[in-house]
Formats: sequence, C-alpha cells, structure tokens
Amino acid sequence: MTKSKIVRMDNVGIVVESLDNVIPFFIELGLKLEGRATIEGEWAGRVTGLGDQHVEIAMMVTPDGHSRLELSQFLRPTVISDHRMAPVNSVGYLRVMFTVEDIDEVVSRLSKHGAELVGEMVQYENSYKLCYIRGVEGILIGLAEQLGNK
Repeated sequence: MTKSKIVRMDNVGIVVESLDNVIPFFIELGLKLEGRATIEGEWAGRVTGLGDQHVEIAMMVTPDGHSRLELSQFLRPTVISDHRMAPVNSVGYLRVMFTVEDIDEVVSRLSKHGAELVGEMVQYENSYKLCYIRGVEGILIGLAEQLGNK
C-alpha cells in the first residue's frame, strides 16, 4: 500500500450571501475569526475556473487550531446555484459536523441566531447525542456530544 502524501486538510469552504451575517453565527458556535481578506485578480480566476472574480473571504478556526472554515462571499461573478435547503441525502457537500461539550446549551444559543433543528435531537446508544441544525442563511451544521468516557 502506498503511503499518502497528504500533510493535512486545510479547510472546508462555504459560499455565503453575507459574511457579516454568518461570521457572528460561527463565533457563537465557538470558532474564532482568524482573518478576513479580498481575493481578486486574474490568478484567482485561473485557480477556480471562474475567470474574473472578486471574492471576500473570512477564515474561521476551531478552538484547537486544527480545523478551519473558509467562508466566501462572491461579489463577482454572481452565485448561480443554491442548494442550501437540499435534504441531507443530496449529492455534494452539505454539512460540517462539530463535536461540542453541551449540545443542548449550544443549540439553545444558536437558536437565538435563527438556527432550527432539522429533525430531532437523538441519542446513539450511550455514545453520542446528535442533531442537525440549519443555521443562518440555511447552512446545515451537524452537532455531536460524546457521552460517558470522553
């Protein structure tokens, strides 16, 4: 078996309508804003295949510093597809899962930012308490709380 050449996963990208609306939601969840920048120019369009693009990004980092979300607001070209409200069994990237310490408390706090349970909160054996929520702008988030020996 060949050894993988992957060093790490840098981030997961989420395209949003408004960084100003979404950043506070992820801060409430517990991520920190690592930085915000504008990306534009011919080189950027060559990477994405979108040509002339102008994008504002915000990099959010988990408290342990190991995982990041790159939130992108496209100013040019305009967004041409929106699958945020697709059910969880749709093809494509649909959700990000976070492990939290007190899932009930986190859901309560996020509900003040418009988050709603997708189904219901469930417990898997004596291992995990789990739920999916739709947060600000309909972004799908999974939450898991490990039970028992952590």
